[in-house]
Amino acid sequence: MRLTKFGHACVRVETDRATVVIDPGAFTEEEALRGADAVLVTHEHFDHFVEDRLRAAAEADPGLRIWANAAVAGQLAGLGGRVRVVGEGDVFEVNGLDVSVHGEWHAVIHPDIPLVRNVGFLLDGRLFHPGDALTVPPQPVETLLLPLGGPWTKVGELIDYVREVAPRRALAVHEAVLSEVGQAGHGRMIGAGAGLVVERPEPGERLDLDGAVA
Repeated sequence: MRLTKFGHACVRVETDRATVVIDPGAFTEEEALRGADAVLVTHEHFDHFVEDRLRAAAEADPGLRIWANAAVAGQLAGLGGRVRVVGEGDVFEVNGLDVSVHGEWHAVIHPDIPLVRNVGFLLDGRLFHPGDALTVPPQPVETLLLPLGGPWTKVGELIDYVREVAPRRALAVHEAVLSEVGQAGHGRMIGAGAGLVVERPEPGERLDLDGAVA
């Protein structure tokens, strides 16, 4: 399994069986979607989902399939059965790559700001993308995609989250709202508190999830 980091919350995951893109939002480079078999969307916020961009990608590639919650799927009307609605507990596969769905709600930003639905995706039982939530996957995972910064995050809560998930490897995502100094500082504090190094791959950097940089 190989992972390429794209802008902010987006990653592209490739195996010998499938190529899957998660959360291609407004900060995502266009090449992230090229040649993908599937797109997984955790929730409707602009930094994770841009309707016209994803619709254009689907129209350009009739084989592209999309899995998302009902709110996102509702904005992609007209694409028919290529858009699948998923929620907590669902399982599916993309060309033999197993995917399970976990979580229901976006983390609270403020009690006066309405919550939206949010789902996390666990790929092959190894890699977990929680979206904008601190959902704990139902089994140990090798790699956690860790939201490093956002209006709903707090460093102390992220430390506790990484401790509870206890991944072998944590890769920072959702970092565009932080300066370089903020990213480095948050990463160091979370890593020190959780007892591992929080890696911060650069956009376009490709990683072998067994540990080596490809």
